[in-house]
Amino acid sequence: MTMLPKATGKKLGLVIDLDICVGCHACAVACKEWNAGGISAPLTDESAYDAEPFGIWFNRVHSYESEPSPHVCATSAPKDSKPPAPLTVHFPRSCLHCEDAACVTVCPTGASYKREADGIVLVDEDKCIGCKLCSWACPYGAREYSAVEGVMKKCTLCVDRIYNETLPEAERQPACVMACPTRARAFGDLGDPDSTVSKSVVERDGVAPLEQLGYRPTNRYLPPRPRRTGGDAESQSEETLNRDQLPPLLRWVDRVLSR
Repeated sequence: MTMLPKATGKKLGLVIDLDICVGCHACAVACKEWNAGGISAPLTDESAYDAEPFGIWFNRVHSYESEPSPHVCATSAPKDSKPPAPLTVHFPRSCLHCEDAACVTVCPTGASYKREADGIVLVDEDKCIGCKLCSWACPYGAREYSAVEGVMKKCTLCVDRIYNETLPEAERQPACVMACPTRARAFGDLGDPDSTVSKSVVERDGVAPLEQLGYRPTNRYLPPRPRRTGGDAESQSEETLNRDQLPPLLRWVDRVLSR
């Protein structure tokens, strides 16, 4: 049995905003590209061009359509208004770097471990025997088995990038964060209440998936904001545009389109 550190100096992790994630998979592709040449390389693909391709992806994006709920849609709409449309949610899934990581404590060789300095959960492939106990213990399905190498692999938070002093400081972010076109992903120390990521979690009531299981995930998800319903139409119609405050070009465009 592998032991977990009693405490970690930092709690590095991701905050993912489900309100603005568009499911473009840029994070997944950037993750694959970076890690295919990094410390976790290779990330093998099997039957890549067949009908059922299979390969190692540290980050996977799932899309769901859910019925509106009071947590997602406004509830003050009139009774005769149209019901809100179903909500599409794109859910990126990767390792959550849990504080009480079951994937670590179940490992018989010490290959799976949690770093005391920053809380990142990693795999030492030289010690891994490919028994898959960690993948069975992880309730989030975040472990990836390489049948080619016979070892387990997982998200590293791009540890070979975030500490790379040859990169400009602004680029010392996980590849998925750097690639996100809507800035739906943020990286930082979730153990520091004054960090930007911690503040966003408090402001938006960020949640950890399956928190009731007691593994204490580090990563957090920000839920979708309330959506407008048919009851907002009246308030929308009352909104007026002050054309005098527009730049000259936009005033001209507004005048042309209003003919």
